Amino acid sequence: MKKQLLLILTISFFVNLGVHAQKKQSKYRTVENISYRTDRRGDRYIDSLCRLDLYYPEGKKGYPTVIWFHGGSLTGGKRSIPEALKNKGFAIVGVDYRLTPHVKVSDCIDDAAAAAAWVVNNIDNYGGDKSSVFVAGHSAGGYLTFMIGLDKRWMKRYGMDPDSVFRALIPYSGQVVTHFARRKELGVPSTCVMVDDMAPLNHTRNDCPPILMMTGDRELEMLGRYEENAYFWRMMKVAGHPDVTFREFDGFKHGNMTQAGHFLTVRFIKDILKKNEK
Repeated sequence: MKKQLLLILTISFFVNLGVHAQKKQSKYRTVENISYRTDRRGDRYIDSLCRLDLYYPEGKKGYPTVIWFHGGSLTGGKRSIPEALKNKGFAIVGVDYRLTPHVKVSDCIDDAAAAAAWVVNNIDNYGGDKSSVFVAGHSAGGYLTFMIGLDKRWMKRYGMDPDSVFRALIPYSGQVVTHFARRKELGVPSTCVMVDDMAPLNHTRNDCPPILMMTGDRELEMLGRYEENAYFWRMMKVAGHPDVTFREFDGFKHGNMTQAGHFLTVRFIKDILKKNEK
């Protein structure tokens, strides 16, 4: 009898645990394939690529939002909602953007700015706080994060100042010198380092939003990626930025460093929100 009772209690526990998990999961909703470039309808490539997915907590008000730009060298990849960022109390926006060589790198950045502007202008319709938007992305997505957060001309096209609309920038293994896709456009060899107006490193300043920078292991990362980010971090400190953090994940390669990065991102966002509550 005792064994049967124990079995019933055990089954009941796991059933209730499953129900609880389902309830927790059901609090989040995904709206897919939203067009964020309504200003350029009619262009088939724009219509197909300039789309985003929104994952947000239903029935909740005033939550923060993370815009997520995928990687892929600006030549490939597709939008996603990272699993490790789900169910953390904030919305996630997975963004697609046009890709080179079909368009110029400047068009990729402009798409990123347009998508971010859409989020700022529309997230309150879903219950979010438009003053609490975080921008993040991996690799090429990290580059886009840097560019629209540091170089004010991109968000200015949409009537916004990145310093006032973005809570923080979270680039994962982003390129800070001129992106190699841009160098290819200009016919510059990939081994030739270049820092022009399309390089995040050319826009270091002390008054931009807080930054959390991350890379994989310096010996396992893409060649030079750790060193680029380390130098950028140092130059931001030299410029007098009060809140820029750089982390290297030992044992992680370029492709899988997001596994460690997502956990740090969640903690970083929660810490910023706690600071502002005080």
